[in-house]
Amino acid sequence: MRFPLTDMDYFNNRSGCARPLYRNAAGTMPSVTPGLLPLLSRRLDVPVVAEDLLANIAAVASHPEYTTRFREDLEVPGTRIPLAGDPRLWERSVAIGQLVLWLHTYGERYADESAGRPYGRVLLPYDRPRCVEEIPDDAETMPEKPAYDPVAPDLWVGAGRISPVPLAVRKYEVSGMNILNKWFGYRRRKPAGKRRLELDHVVAPRRLPAWTTEQLELLNVLGLLVREEPAQPALFDEVCPGPLITVTEPATAGILPVPAEATKALKATSDTGDALFDL
Repeated sequence: MRFPLTDMDYFNNRSGCARPLYRNAAGTMPSVTPGLLPLLSRRLDVPVVAEDLLANIAAVASHPEYTTRFREDLEVPGTRIPLAGDPRLWERSVAIGQLVLWLHTYGERYADESAGRPYGRVLLPYDRPRCVEEIPDDAETMPEKPAYDPVAPDLWVGAGRISPVPLAVRKYEVSGMNILNKWFGYRRRKPAGKRRLELDHVVAPRRLPAWTTEQLELLNVLGLLVREEPAQPALFDEVCPGPLITVTEPATAGILPVPAEATKALKATSDTGDALFDL
C-alpha cells in the first residue's frame, strides 16, 4: 500500500515524515517491527496483517478523544497506541479503521464491495451535497473565500451554492486545520502559499469546472467521517480499560527493542531492485 509523498502541510503545516506501510516496492516487507504481526496473531487468535494493524491505529487514534485523553502524554514525542487484547474489540477496531482509511483515501484503499466500501466511489447514502446554484467560472467572479449559512445549511462559492453542508462538515478540522478552508485556500483568486519561485506565480486565472466535482467529493468524504466518528470514541472507551497488549509482551518475546537493521532503508540491488522507490 503506497500513499503520496507529503509536503509542508503534512502536519499542521509543520512538515513531517511520511511512513510507508511497506519497506519495499513489492509490498512484501511491512514497516512493522519484525515478529510483531505473528505475536499479535497468536495473542488474538486471528490472522493479523500490516493493513489490520494500520486500520487499528486509525480507529483508535484518528479522533479528538484520543488527543484529549492523552494530551499530557503526547507532550513526550512518540505516539503510543492502545492495542486491544480482546479479539472482539480488535476486530471491531480493524473494521472501523478500514472504513476511516477508505474515506481518507477517497476509496482507493481498503475497498471492499461486500462491506459497503466500493473502489473510488465515496458517497453519502442520503442528504448528499449538491451544487444547487451554478458556480461561475469566469475570472471576474472568482471568489476569495467561501461564505456559509448554518441555517440553510448552504456553502456559497461566489454566486454559486452547494447544499446541504452541515455545520460539523464546515467546521471539520485535523490538527487544528480546517479542511474546507485549506482546500479552498489553494483554489481562490489569490491562492495561499508562499511565492518563492517563478512557477509559484503561475496560478489558475479562473475557477476550473473540475474543482466543483472535487469539492463535492470532499464534502461527501467529510460528511461520512462526521457520521462515522461517534463510533471511534465509543470503541476507544472500551479498549482503554479492557485487556491490552502491552509493551511487555513483545519485549519479553525479544521483538523489542526494534532491531537496528529494521530501521534502515533498503538498498536496491541489481538482483532484486526492491528498494521502496525502485518502481
